[in-house]
Amino acid sequence: MSTIIDFHSHIFPDDVAKKAIPFLEEEGNVKAFLDGTKDDLLRSMDQFGISKSVICSIATKPAQFEPIMSFSDSIRSERLVPFPSIHPASPDAIKQIRTIKEEGFKGIKMHPFYQDFFMDSDELLPIFAEINSQNLILLMHTGFDIAFPEIRRADPSAILNTLQRFPDLKLVTSHFGAWKLWDEVKEKMIGKNIYMDLSYALEFLGQEEAKEMIEKHPADYLLYGSDSPWSGQQESMALIQRLSLDKFLEEKILGENAMRLLEN
Repeated sequence: MSTIIDFHSHIFPDDVAKKAIPFLEEEGNVKAFLDGTKDDLLRSMDQFGISKSVICSIATKPAQFEPIMSFSDSIRSERLVPFPSIHPASPDAIKQIRTIKEEGFKGIKMHPFYQDFFMDSDELLPIFAEINSQNLILLMHTGFDIAFPEIRRADPSAILNTLQRFPDLKLVTSHFGAWKLWDEVKEKMIGKNIYMDLSYALEFLGQEEAKEMIEKHPADYLLYGSDSPWSGQQESMALIQRLSLDKFLEEKILGENAMRLLEN
């Protein structure tokens, strides 16, 4: 098996995980597969042959930038690839993006629900412009969110508007383009050169529908992701493997595309 990279996972500092996981389980009415700690994620990676995991943090308020940076620095390794987070309401957001680049991180995670923004708002333009100019990956939560009312904060139209303004932005849309908006993803996004991670999406799609979407999308723009601890890494991988995709396409999804994106 080639290198496997989980492009969408979450962990917390140990003391935070003890409180955050039960709270988030109740908020989203879901049960975590792992306890949200670094050690438990590494154990899962070892068990299921995963070489690297991208760690997504979310700054729910501007003051969380420094703690997230410190945590990201403390966990990064050959196997864990942290994406810190900036809050768009921070007056220092542009400077913080530059700091993320200077500190050698590969990308940034943003979440329109937890950070209260609309993706194609004009207020986000300077932030996207700076992320783009710094050649950072932007992993954006797109579609609805299980813990929030279904508001169109980052739907396919907003994604396309953003990419029209910033065609070179290394944007990764989570949850197969837009969570629970897959009919619109099929209509507006499938077939275009838009990165999509497959985290927490195949669980909700029929096998034939998922396979058709994958095979109609550019092969270099699909990424395996688990959304761990909210889905199991092995379980998420199995959802891809059960589709009986061409082996070269499967290998691209499970690791080759992520490796190329992280190295550029």
